[in-house]
Amino acid sequence: MCGIAGIVSPYRLDDGATWRALQMRDVASHRGPDDAGVYSDARAILVHRRLSIIDLEGGRQPLSNEDGTIWTVFNGEIYNHRDLRSELEGLGHQYRSRSDTETIVHAYEEWGIGCAHLLRGMFAFAIWDARRQCLYLVRDRLGIKPLYWCRAGDQFLFGSEIKSLLASGLIRVEANEAVIPEVLSTRYTSSDETLFRGVHKLLPGHVLEFAGGELSTMEYWDVPCNEHAHAGRARPDHPGVSDQSDTVARFRELLEESVRLRLMADVPLGMFLSGGLDSSAIAAIMARQIDRPLQTFSVAFKERAFSELDYARDVARAIGAESHEIVIDDRDFFTALPKLIWHEDEPLAHPSSVPLYFVSALARQHVKVVLTGEGSDELLAGYGKYPRVAWNWRAGGVYERMVPRTARRVIERALVDRLPLQLGRYARRSFLSMDRSLESMFLDNFAAIRVADQQRLLAPGLREKATYAAAYGASLKYFDLWETLTHGAPARSSIAPWATARSSSAPGAPDGGGTLLDRLLYTDLKTYLVELLMKQDQMSMAASIESRVPFLDHRLVEFAATLPDTWKLSGRTTKRILREAVKNLLPATILTRPKMGFPVPFAEWTRGASNAIVRDVLLDRRSRERGIMDAAAVDALLRDHASGRTDGGDRLWSLVNLELWYRTFIDREGVQTLPHAHSVAQVGPAAAA
Repeated sequence: MCGIAGIVSPYRLDDGATWRALQMRDVASHRGPDDAGVYSDARAILVHRRLSIIDLEGGRQPLSNEDGTIWTVFNGEIYNHRDLRSELEGLGHQYRSRSDTETIVHAYEEWGIGCAHLLRGMFAFAIWDARRQCLYLVRDRLGIKPLYWCRAGDQFLFGSEIKSLLASGLIRVEANEAVIPEVLSTRYTSSDETLFRGVHKLLPGHVLEFAGGELSTMEYWDVPCNEHAHAGRARPDHPGVSDQSDTVARFRELLEESVRLRLMADVPLGMFLSGGLDSSAIAAIMARQIDRPLQTFSVAFKERAFSELDYARDVARAIGAESHEIVIDDRDFFTALPKLIWHEDEPLAHPSSVPLYFVSALARQHVKVVLTGEGSDELLAGYGKYPRVAWNWRAGGVYERMVPRTARRVIERALVDRLPLQLGRYARRSFLSMDRSLESMFLDNFAAIRVADQQRLLAPGLREKATYAAAYGASLKYFDLWETLTHGAPARSSIAPWATARSSSAPGAPDGGGTLLDRLLYTDLKTYLVELLMKQDQMSMAASIESRVPFLDHRLVEFAATLPDTWKLSGRTTKRILREAVKNLLPATILTRPKMGFPVPFAEWTRGASNAIVRDVLLDRRSRERGIMDAAAVDALLRDHASGRTDGGDRLWSLVNLELWYRTFIDREGVQTLPHAHSVAQVGPAAAA
């Protein structure tokens, strides 16, 4: 795991370019505290910060081919580099190190940029071909490793983090207010845009080429479309899969192989263990593949209702692991928050980013690499929202056919709006109050700040920009893209009734084949998961530790993505195939426990003493003068939330993060210090069970 950056131009770089590139490199020194390097010629500068994992002595970067005409800087791991090395050496390539980085250089020499198809791992890398005066950027298939870019006049800049681009001093730092409705609703941007105007992210599975001042991108991989799942069978070309037992065995085999590959390291490894099914499954498999007790790392809050430590301890005992724990409180949380927004470069999508940083810091005291359970929920339908959307879609179809529109509106006003707080909240998020559209039932229903709430909370200058199209247009393109990929036909409107319910036990199917669940999972893999992976990368790298995600090995993803729905969501059972595959490895309490989803007591804290912290951020002079939020509406939200009349936790979280982001990057105030917050977190070994 490392940090990369660079400057490239079709013309000769000026005398200050090297200094700017070094600033870009060293602002991200947390990504690579072990070493630093630079390569420069007349038109390109590549810089690198290294966290040494493979070939500790010989893997320095930037790294070149034999004659120094091709250079690369690389962030990530190539797990099949030894196999590719054997082939490349057979073709005459000469290696000078044992590093996986060198395989990228020789693979490009031999096969061109199409070599990306051959790489198995997580990666973001740049290749400078000095002979052709051409730069390539490549990002891994699922977006595990980040990569950003921008243009500054005739110069092209790239980096692992946005702050590297800003450190060049070549770009004007401005907010991209057009994406604020999307950031406040989905918590991320689904296109290549960011919250910084002119700064873009390279999308997962894409290659970017910059040559002669011209830029182009190409997608080299996509999640397979499940054309066969609606017929109730696995894809015919799945090797060795002929019945249910074969399907489970093949999934288990691929998962075990993925874990084994991710043990590749010349430094100690550990495991982030929450006690949930996903991390527990990886930990159990990992414990069987190493020759020493597994080191596990867990985090919890002092509030017992938000702690999963008992489950994590059960798993650690069952697999013979040596566990380590950290318990934090609201003071730790709010003290760390501003610094972590700086590390993330954009507002933190989820409060769980903060405990993730603390457990990363704990792990860094013992190991340099950790495995995590990230990715399983989006791949195997692990969230409760999937059965809820399917049920609402079917029930909404019946409701619309049976009850006229005018009567539905009367029911909504007379019944739903008068229900008690919690019951009313559920009713308003059901077919009784929502239009039967993807924007409403899937996206707005699970938004951090729904569009209607944005129209109240944003200041007049932004209020009219808060529309369904602005908030969800980029995400909805993936629903339409799914149909284009599976049928080769022009995509229909995202709000067309493509998911008409069918007479089977599976979720509703769109016209022409496939299922509603197929599209929900495809969209989340392309959007929501990418944001979660950003959180995983930035929070672990803030503590200078590498995290690896076995569930997102692309061969495992390709297998799972094309399985029938019932292997993922069977009645109310989520992730069915994973439960079947690891049922002999884990205690029954872990296999059957309800999902907690790394809960954070942010809403509870901000009803009490921490309400003052949030109020100070959102209603002080700077925030009022900024003109982003409506101060009166925010004040009403704070009061209603504190009194318990409403649950405003998600809305307050997003607004606080947005305001702190403005102060940190747009106002250029750097890392903030929040009043009323100071850190008291203690890091130590697990308490005795």
